[in-house]
Amino acid sequence: MLLDAEQSQLVLVDYQARLMPAIFEGTLVLANAQRLAQAAQLLEVPVWGTEQNPSRLGENPAELRSLCRRTLSKMQFSAVEEGLGEWLRPPAAPVAGNARSLPKHLQKAASGGAERNTVVIAGCEAHVCLLQTALDLLEDEFEVWVVTDACSSRTERNRDAAFDRLAGAGAELVTTEMVVFEWLRSAEHPAFKAAQALIK
Repeated sequence: MLLDAEQSQLVLVDYQARLMPAIFEGTLVLANAQRLAQAAQLLEVPVWGTEQNPSRLGENPAELRSLCRRTLSKMQFSAVEEGLGEWLRPPAAPVAGNARSLPKHLQKAASGGAERNTVVIAGCEAHVCLLQTALDLLEDEFEVWVVTDACSSRTERNRDAAFDRLAGAGAELVTTEMVVFEWLRSAEHPAFKAAQALIK
């Protein structure tokens, strides 16, 4: 199964100013998050951000924040506990009508655009906020794809333990380049050259 840009959303978890200096391979991880967000913009994939206790840990970098539709400020480690799921899968609008409307089974569904059930997720710390958010998304029946080279923790051991647990729970483990090229699917895609430039 390949990623489909039209079915995907990107969630970037807690790349915060006071956290990143302590993160294993933090500079590389942040650079990959930026590439993912830029590729998502090119391919019209919605991007969402989260920030854990930003008054203490600071905000995500401005260049990353600017690529997000919204950024969720949270205190719970799982962003799903703070409402991320409602952003990713907003409730369906009620069907308008009156007593003389067609029976429900003949009514057209409210048009809210196609549902995007695939969540591509990356962030820090992999074994805490990223892990708990991803596990809750899986429980809420999203398809979850974890971008391993855009995730990390303060220690390599904690990061790798998170990946093991996520894979065991049913998340797909991918890399930044895998995501970008699966979203593109072809060298003939109109955004191919621009996306390729992000990778080089």
